[in-house]
Amino acid sequence: MRLSPRLSMVAELVREGVSVADIGTDHAYLPAYLVASGKCSGAVACDLREGPLMNAVANVAACGLTDKIEMRISDGLEKLRPEDADDFVFAGMGGNLIVDILSKADWICDARKRFIFQPMSHAELVRAYLLQNRFRILRESACFDECRPYIAFSACFDPDYRPKYRKSYIWMGELADCKNDAARYYLTKQYKYLKQRADALEFANLLPQEVRIIREILPDIEPYIRKSRKEDAE
Repeated sequence: MRLSPRLSMVAELVREGVSVADIGTDHAYLPAYLVASGKCSGAVACDLREGPLMNAVANVAACGLTDKIEMRISDGLEKLRPEDADDFVFAGMGGNLIVDILSKADWICDARKRFIFQPMSHAELVRAYLLQNRFRILRESACFDECRPYIAFSACFDPDYRPKYRKSYIWMGELADCKNDAARYYLTKQYKYLKQRADALEFANLLPQEVRIIREILPDIEPYIRKSRKEDAE
């Protein structure tokens, strides 16, 4: 079984030998790959809608993994228990939805669990939620899939974590350490979005405090933009 570059990136962040829960599984490609490859011992594939879950059932059966992957209709984590999995994956959904799902499950504050996120939008909201709730971001990755940049990151709860971070962190995360073209391209998009927003607000004389914060953030991202431009010139 082959995964898309986006899902392969997510799969790399899942720990070896654990059980995994895929929230919003759609066709269950990710849990089927993780179990079939031997990386995970078992999986729970969850989706809110019955239609996608039926597609997942068919795919899992075709792989001969019905006895190792449980299908479950669930609104986010609503029908999941802590003992159902060790690693929990949230891939292919917006950051707003991810934060909403996390905020409804108090049992996620468990240092033994690992959470993997692949937000399609508003990754800054996910990072901000994690930091505010003493989750440590462990690793970030970036890749291109059909010419579009995607990011993913893993995190775990740490009750002793007292994060001290710059305002730019929720926009950059650990991507500065990723050092590949996809990460730089993603950061370039973030930089352009923030700069355009600050310029527009400033021109309209609106939200001066937000403009000030964005102006503080931009210099932290700018070195990576310059590096990208230099490489393009070469």
